[in-house]
Amino acid sequence: MSLLRAVLILLVVVSSTVVHVVPLLAVALLKALLPSQRLRLACNSLLTGIAESWIAVNTFLIDHFTGTRLEVAGTAELRPDGHYLVLANHQSWVDILVLQKIFNRRIPLLRFFLKRQLFWVPLLGLAWWALDFPFMGRHTRAQIARNPELGRRDMEATRRACEKFRSIPVSVMNFVEGTRFTPGKHARQSSPYRHLLKPKAGGVAYVLDAMGDALHGILDVTIAYPHGRPTMVDLMAGRVPMVRVSIRQRPLPAAPVADGESQERAARARFQQWMNGLWREKDEELSRLLGEDARRPDPSTSPDGAASDAT
Repeated sequence: MSLLRAVLILLVVVSSTVVHVVPLLAVALLKALLPSQRLRLACNSLLTGIAESWIAVNTFLIDHFTGTRLEVAGTAELRPDGHYLVLANHQSWVDILVLQKIFNRRIPLLRFFLKRQLFWVPLLGLAWWALDFPFMGRHTRAQIARNPELGRRDMEATRRACEKFRSIPVSVMNFVEGTRFTPGKHARQSSPYRHLLKPKAGGVAYVLDAMGDALHGILDVTIAYPHGRPTMVDLMAGRVPMVRVSIRQRPLPAAPVADGESQERAARARFQQWMNGLWREKDEELSRLLGEDARRPDPSTSPDGAASDAT
């Protein structure tokens, strides 16, 4: 029955995606052809409305066919016309559906920074392009060290995206860890956090530098799965009984910009320290949401210190 449920939900999701992506692309093409900036901005409302309708269908399926219960704390101050930077931990592709379910029509449409390769995902890649999701190179530090031009390209792509976002209500979404958490990645990083990978401050710094004065605040989101990190199949098959989410609105820190190379390095170091402090608090919050005693050893780590995947 779980497999049948997952297949049926998947068919509805695919059908809904096709139904929504076709008009989305039509409006996006019309927007590209319009000569007036005012008319192009008006198209943004249509594009957002189509995307929100698609998310609402997914939310309906979660609410009525998966049995998943969401416990959410901290949504009282949300504004649908605001400008937010949304930061969250990342454990599963289910995170995206959870975030969309919580925030749809409560804050502006979430826009993610995506790897360029995702443009080629059937239907969804075009939908993300139509909604002005920024596509990034996502280069490693080693690659940037060998070729600094790669880092400059990502910075310019971020600035161009943020310039577009200034003219519309927006929620810029950033998974600061850069990848999904697994015990293996946690061990390879020697992460100092119990439940998290090390945070990467570069993308957040780019956004704050480009549009910090236009942002209303940071939404710090912590997502916990008390029954283990799920897959999308787990969600569709009804094997995710509960998700706990905590949302904290935080003031904007100063962007790490300064005159001179040495001052800029010092500013970046201070900003990374701020991010590390935020992540320490998030780690403690995750322990609380999971119902763990922070004094106990991490259950995802074996007695000899080697990580093992509980799921």
